[in-house]
Amino acid sequence: MPIPPIAADDLAHILTHTLPLWEGVHGRHLFITGGTGFFGCWLLESFVYANRMLDLRASLTVLTRDPRAFASKCPHLAAEPALALWPGDVRDFAFPPQPAQLIIHAATAADAALHAAAPELLLDTILQGTRRVLDYATASHSEALLLTSSGAVYGPQPPDLTHIPEDCRLGPDPLDPGAAYAEGKRMAEQMCVVWGRQAGFAVKVARCFAFLGPHLPLDRHFAAGNFIHDALHGGPIRVQGDGTPYRSYLYAADLAIWLWTVLLAGVPGRAYNVGSEEAVTVAELARAVAAAVTPRPEVIIAGVPVPGVPATRYLPSTQRAREELGLRTLVALPDAITRTVRWFTSAQDEIGACG
Repeated sequence: MPIPPIAADDLAHILTHTLPLWEGVHGRHLFITGGTGFFGCWLLESFVYANRMLDLRASLTVLTRDPRAFASKCPHLAAEPALALWPGDVRDFAFPPQPAQLIIHAATAADAALHAAAPELLLDTILQGTRRVLDYATASHSEALLLTSSGAVYGPQPPDLTHIPEDCRLGPDPLDPGAAYAEGKRMAEQMCVVWGRQAGFAVKVARCFAFLGPHLPLDRHFAAGNFIHDALHGGPIRVQGDGTPYRSYLYAADLAIWLWTVLLAGVPGRAYNVGSEEAVTVAELARAVAAAVTPRPEVIIAGVPVPGVPATRYLPSTQRAREELGLRTLVALPDAITRTVRWFTSAQDEIGACG
């Protein structure tokens, strides 16, 4: 079923805070993997909006395993003349005939069920997919490539480290099968830097943390998505653990600003943490989601904190992005939750009307 476009004020927000950068896209052809997912839909919609508003005369090819499914989900994007859907799997897709000057490799296999059941498949998808994209970038004589990596590359964050910086030398355990996603992203970063240096294209890396916004999957392992799903179905909102882990959430419109800025203004060969520094416990997040819904659902926390055990943390330091690129969090968490809930409510209403 079709889902609604991203709100016009969110798209205007993105354009306002990226306006000087778009000259670097004028007349160019872009290629994106992962373009039909959460990150990808925001990148596509903001690209289309900027392309139209600024008359950039740019075009973009979207790799997708199922063009028909995406056209059914987002017909407003599939109908855009500046976008072309290119069928294929990221691991072995045929190269599109048109070279791409700018590439965004945002395809990922961040699926908890796949990670648990087949870590070897997840790792293979990350590595083969990255290799294939790099071969296409080489064949295209591309100018720049943005890799969306993950804060998982740092491994478990020490409880006494409030925010983790890009130069932290921690890492996941390479002998732990549960670290397949993190190790795959670490290797993808290395592959991109090596290939880029050899082939002559600039590599920018965005190490992404946690986010809120339209298109966020509500049925996966993302706590924010699960809470919104529970709330929109009448509750209760269920917190599976004890609610003490600290996380932070960047709204997706800000995420798009950060990703475009890293691609178009980031230092080649450099990684930037992408996320919010505002710490919130999982329990606090659940209660904030409940407060955004009427009638307000109950919040049930399954676990009980263990005395003396420090809460886990997954929080980025964004000092590098702030100082080098002028990036900051623009949409506060309560507003981010409200906007997300509003969009999913609208999506439910449209699907219900279609049904």
